[in-house]
Amino acid sequence: MSAPVEFSVWAPLPERVRVQVDGAVHDMRRDDGGWWRAEVDARPDADYGFLLDDGETPRPDPRSRRQPEGVHGLSRLFDPWAYEWGDRAWTGRPLAGGVVYELHIGTFTPEGTLDAAIGRLGHLVRLGVDFVELLPVNGFNGTHNWGYDGVLWYAVQEEYGGPEAYQRFVDACHQQGIGVIQDVVYNHLGPSGNYLPEFFPIFAEGGSNTWGESINLSGPDSDEVRRYILDNVQMWLRDMHVDGLRLDAVHALVDERAVPILEQMAVEVDSLSVAVGRPLTLIAESDLNDPRLVTPRAAGGTGLAAQWSDDFHHALHTTLTGESQGYYADFADAGLPGLAKTLTGAFFHDGTWSSFRRRSHGRPVDTARLPGWKFLAYLQDHDQIGNRAVGDRISASLSPGLLAVGATVVLTSPFTPMLFMGEEWGATTPWQFFTSHPEPELGKATAEGRIGEFAEHGWDPDVVPDPQGPETFTRSKLDWSELSQEPHERLLAVHRSLLALRRAHPDLVDPDLSAVQVTWDDADRWMVVHRGSLRVVLNLAGEPREIDLDRPVADVLFSTADVPTVAEETVTLAAESAAVFSTR
Repeated sequence: MSAPVEFSVWAPLPERVRVQVDGAVHDMRRDDGGWWRAEVDARPDADYGFLLDDGETPRPDPRSRRQPEGVHGLSRLFDPWAYEWGDRAWTGRPLAGGVVYELHIGTFTPEGTLDAAIGRLGHLVRLGVDFVELLPVNGFNGTHNWGYDGVLWYAVQEEYGGPEAYQRFVDACHQQGIGVIQDVVYNHLGPSGNYLPEFFPIFAEGGSNTWGESINLSGPDSDEVRRYILDNVQMWLRDMHVDGLRLDAVHALVDERAVPILEQMAVEVDSLSVAVGRPLTLIAESDLNDPRLVTPRAAGGTGLAAQWSDDFHHALHTTLTGESQGYYADFADAGLPGLAKTLTGAFFHDGTWSSFRRRSHGRPVDTARLPGWKFLAYLQDHDQIGNRAVGDRISASLSPGLLAVGATVVLTSPFTPMLFMGEEWGATTPWQFFTSHPEPELGKATAEGRIGEFAEHGWDPDVVPDPQGPETFTRSKLDWSELSQEPHERLLAVHRSLLALRRAHPDLVDPDLSAVQVTWDDADRWMVVHRGSLRVVLNLAGEPREIDLDRPVADVLFSTADVPTVAEETVTLAAESAAVFSTR
């Protein structure tokens, strides 16, 4: 049944805008602010698009909620309030004390849909994580992609199931006690299907970053561009019941305003949190090593809740693998002291010289003022796997023992731990860079650029997968049959035990970085992390190690290998193993 619907679009650039609704074209009226409006009788699921100037091909709505025929097709009306939510008992979950599980919908299950992912939530509940963090799901051109080539920020990719499936997924997560964090990209738009520049000045004049033209955050007409972003933030958190957003590469946001958009975003999200009555979280990915991002606004900071700590990853990765190429060089040179520095201060580069950047980098974290949970710590994430030449996980190069040691470091750290899908069982499937650009020339350029990038770093071009190859996508899907096989079953048990240990012992979620102490022996390859009355002991060597603690051992709470030998303050750990002790 049709009913009056107001169609509106901000389009200050064209001189004329018409709306096409189910094939019929209607004129629109423009106001002084550049908004065009028309009231039209339409079905609840009508297909529509906008005709700009004398154009004959309708463009999708920049705020489209659904694109059934892809990003080049017509938009379809979608009422987010029509869904009957079953999560009324959900009161949210604070990030502090939580554990995050990062996943990509297209490769998490064989089907690659949101509904199929619902069927795997029981695994995450049994694992013991508190949040799932979804890689971007907004509309992109093609059928599969990492998600960072999105061009319609308000739509959910149809191959994943569209917006209704997204609501079902969030609802199911909440009913099983899991919060949802959505990865969003506001620093650039994808290379195909972006019609926004025909409507409004989405891009800054003369600005660019690694992925394309910069978003217009502070130039002429930027007020409405910022509103376009801020309203999208509100959409995910309010309409889709999402609990937090991960903000991609905020260092690529070129913003010259006195009040930067990140601060404006934090203010609005804090207000929305009060209105909806549950915690809402903003997590930044930033290359700046600037703790002011997560410093409260009352203390002069931006006021975001948390940020990723790549430095922690780099220090742990080099400690376990010995790799030293590229940005790993400084961390490899530092050895165990470098890992100890990140465990107690979050950043390794905190004003120190970065040989990769050829300059000083970062700023120290005030550990007396900022809690550790404001930094996400991880052994693997989508970037650190997928941006390797062959997309190999760390499980491809480490022994099961060292994988368990790495898990122990992450899950007993004072930070907010994050796991990447499949990491918990040491998945053997790679996670490679895949695209499905329909335009042959764009697909060819993407593949050649990828191969050329790694060739410059000495990789054999023949081993770099073709991003456009369908098998690159399919081989990146998780193999769930591995869970019941060894050594995967044992590693999964290690992760479950560690997560249970975090819940049982407050010392392991104590976020006070100033209270964390670390001792080590670089030559003998062992480390002890002091977590209150607990001692996390790591033996990275290929042979057993006898290690003196500072207090008598009361109990062995956890071990990745055989139960360690204990003699008062001295413990002996098996090769490539870790253990957690209570002391008296």
